[in-house]
Amino acid sequence: MGMNENVAKPLDQLLELLADDMNAVGTLLSERMSSRHAPRIPQVTAHLIGAGGKRLRPLLTVAAARLFDYQGTHHQLLAATVEFIHTATLLHDDVVDESKQRRNRPTANLLWDNKSSVLVGDYLFSRSFQLMVETDNMRVMSILANASATIAEGEVLQLTAAQDLATNEDIYLQVVRGKTAALFSAATEVGAVIAGASEEQIKALFDYGDALGIAFQIVDDLLDYTGASETIGKNTGDDFRERKLTLPVIKAVAKSDEAERAFWTRTIEKGDQRDGDLDEAMRIMNRHAALEDARKDALAWSARARAALEALPQSQLRDMLSDLADFVTARVA
Repeated sequence: MGMNENVAKPLDQLLELLADDMNAVGTLLSERMSSRHAPRIPQVTAHLIGAGGKRLRPLLTVAAARLFDYQGTHHQLLAATVEFIHTATLLHDDVVDESKQRRNRPTANLLWDNKSSVLVGDYLFSRSFQLMVETDNMRVMSILANASATIAEGEVLQLTAAQDLATNEDIYLQVVRGKTAALFSAATEVGAVIAGASEEQIKALFDYGDALGIAFQIVDDLLDYTGASETIGKNTGDDFRERKLTLPVIKAVAKSDEAERAFWTRTIEKGDQRDGDLDEAMRIMNRHAALEDARKDALAWSARARAALEALPQSQLRDMLSDLADFVTARVA
């Protein structure tokens, strides 16, 4: 399940089409992550923001606004807001997960320390609220404030559900909607709102972002077991070593026999992991077609994202967003 090199990259096409907007967003990020009194803030932030990410979430905000020929600049403020929220959550996540690598680079908490990562993350959250307030639009502020709370709630839920074999697919979906899809859907929704789209169109873009975010996370969870480290930007099998009950494992646990369930209890619930356990986990998942079933789920969510766009007027940009939903799952196609 590797990257399909024959699939065109709509993400790059979107970045090219919306280059002026994204350059303006980049300038905003550079300006607003500065600090006169605490130089460590731009150091830590630049390390993560400059790590080569595609800035997918702010790109979605810009694209959603441009779908309706929006000519203002508030969508750029909102796109920067979304990226700061995302970066803040990554800084906090790496501390919680004790991660050592992200995007093929050492994590900020490893290069500096946990305190710096947490406090700089807090600073970026504060900056994000300053940015959104500048739009003077109460509805977008409400959407992004609610998304921030939902993200935090999803992360806390994951803490309690991650090592509990009773965690099922419904709980997993609730976690994913919180920690990942909430920001995707908020990103597309605020773009539509600031552009003055109709309620039907705003709902369509919310649904698109929600489904795209879920597909994105399922693919990410799959690649943790099937992708090469240099491709996924972290070590293969990290989720297993961190005892995370992601969708492939949840599906395997549901079909496991008594001996296999004892394996999951030892490795995931009790944290007693030994040499060869990752290989055994892969064997069990393959035996029960858990990876393939998770892949089918990702494709189904991608299809839902594409279907949501049908409520929007036909345009090149809409087609690119539809292709983006395919591209997200092309990594496991």
